[in-house]
Amino acid sequence: MNLFTLALFYVDKQRAIKRKYRIPEKKLLVFSFAFGGLGAWCGMVLFRHKTKHLLFRISLPAAALITVLTIIFVLNK
Repeated sequence: MNLFTLALFYVDKQRAIKRKYRIPEKKLLVFSFAFGGLGAWCGMVLFRHKTKHLLFRISLPAAALITVLTIIFVLNK
């Protein structure tokens, strides 16, 4: 899921550069919180995408934390 979300951020950044139809922010956030938080956060940093949006600067680290905690919880079961 993280790789998929990372790819979504890449595709959206490329579409932004080319001024084409964009992926809705809601969809990016939904995939981020659906256990794609690490990929979303990496995508934001690597591609410098959505870094000026306060919602993304707060939400993506939170989504990444949720993803990591879930992985730790599942692995310790």
